[in-house]
Amino acid sequence: MEAPAIINRHRRPFLLPVWLSFAAVFALFVAALVTFFIYRSATTTTVVVLARHADKDMSSIQDPPLSEEGEQRAQRLAQMFGRSNGVGKIDAIYVSGARRAQQTAAPLAERLGKQAIVVPAADTKGLVSRVMHEHDGDTVLIVGQSNTVPELIHELGEIDVPPIGDDEYDTLYVLSIPSFGHASVLRMEY
Repeated sequence: MEAPAIINRHRRPFLLPVWLSFAAVFALFVAALVTFFIYRSATTTTVVVLARHADKDMSSIQDPPLSEEGEQRAQRLAQMFGRSNGVGKIDAIYVSGARRAQQTAAPLAERLGKQAIVVPAADTKGLVSRVMHEHDGDTVLIVGQSNTVPELIHELGEIDVPPIGDDEYDTLYVLSIPSFGHASVLRMEY
């Protein structure tokens, strides 16, 4: 008697087409999700407005208040950024511990109904970290001193600006920091 012929058939599992379809749909979903998050992070820009405190009173005390001109300048700052919604809305206000910096931001904070957050002037890296982690995609105002504003611009955007003069109270820097790419800075007077 002869041995039966061996039949070589490869059997495919019955559900293989269903599993392949499911895997393809899942892969498309994951790719769409990754694309969305990349697009979202690529288009997110944090805007930081940096200002030196307004004109100070030239008294001989250690922490002088604002002068009359400084109070007027603080009111102009509040008018410029005082919208509570829409374009130009300030999401957070940071000030140094100096009385004149806090007084510069006070009219704006009052107009927006926000509390200015007081941070130590010497903690530049801590402030930069806080702004970038807590306010991604927001608009933030920082009021500092003539020596801290250029330091903050350098730490936030790796951009060097010239030192601020002792009598220069009217300069604002608007720093645009994208999630990807290089920061840019706009210098303006108010």
